[in-house]
Amino acid sequence: MKLHHKMAGLSAAVLLSLPFAATAETLIRVQSVIPTSADEVVMLEDFAADVTALTNGEVRFEVLPAGAVVGVNETLDAVDAGLIEAGFAWTHYWSGKHPAATLFGSPAAGAGVGLDNLAHISWFLYGGGKELYDQLWDEMGVNVKGFFLQPVGPEALGWFKEPITSLADMQGLRFRTPPGIPGQIYNDIGVSAVAMGGGDILPALEKGVIDAAEWCCPKPDSIFGFQNVLKHYYLQGLHQNVVNADIYINRDVWDGLTPQQQKAIEVSANAALIKAHSYRILENGKALKVLVEEDGVIIEDTPEEYFTAYAAAAQKVFEGYAAENAFFKEVWDSQRAFAEVAIPFWATQQAANASITGGYAEVLEGAP
Repeated sequence: MKLHHKMAGLSAAVLLSLPFAATAETLIRVQSVIPTSADEVVMLEDFAADVTALTNGEVRFEVLPAGAVVGVNETLDAVDAGLIEAGFAWTHYWSGKHPAATLFGSPAAGAGVGLDNLAHISWFLYGGGKELYDQLWDEMGVNVKGFFLQPVGPEALGWFKEPITSLADMQGLRFRTPPGIPGQIYNDIGVSAVAMGGGDILPALEKGVIDAAEWCCPKPDSIFGFQNVLKHYYLQGLHQNVVNADIYINRDVWDGLTPQQQKAIEVSANAALIKAHSYRILENGKALKVLVEEDGVIIEDTPEEYFTAYAAAAQKVFEGYAAENAFFKEVWDSQRAFAEVAIPFWATQQAANASITGGYAEVLEGAP
């Protein structure tokens, strides 16, 4: 008994002599490419809250607005250099560094293989897309770890001053479009594409720098206030029927996290995919109702020839990049192989869904 008490006392003394081991907190500053008032940041904050909860407060994110540390176009380079710990943008923003970025962030016209946003997520999670996505950053030569976060599409064609009844009505307009390949395709069909950050669009419309614009969907668009300048709104478009926003974390910061902390970020990112998709269905529905009933916005039908022209031009652009760039071809081949198996099933199911929702819309229109 005496020996037991002596050992217990010794153990207590040793423990008391050791320095207090407090769990270090990791703060990850995330510079967004859009204002913090934007709807996308609401979902980004939700993702951040999940990570903090799963790590018991060990990992926290601070969301910075566009331009807080560096310019929008320098966001990825700043993460690479460690000037900021993370960035938030759409993958296709970096297609100037590598054209394959557009196949992850905005494969225009469904990558020419029939992808919608849910099918694109399926390819990413289970069709080899995630492994190729990880390789993308190596192909770019940037020191980051990226995560898919927010499926957005299908996005609207955009906002116009006057109705467009043909492709010719669009041609010649200075049209704000996404940067990279989606905008390049617009140029190819005779529409003058102008790339600019989200916060610059409304001032450009008000000053007449551009004639028409697209950003996203009813909720984010209404937050930017496009309805105060333009009234003709076209929901059906192809340039971003699939689109995804991601978070980019400096690789050294990522490597400094524990395996459990890394898993918390991975799990939270995967959860964010369905949470963002679900959030947008309701929020865009509510916003569209306000736009029409209170703001006087007119919902128009996109001219059929737009779809034919844009899809054909997209296919030609993809073929050109695949011929010139081996990694672009590898990613596109992966998407095509996935589509051959998955899309015949998924397209049939989507047709059934369209019949259900279309029938309900007709009932609503006929309701007293």
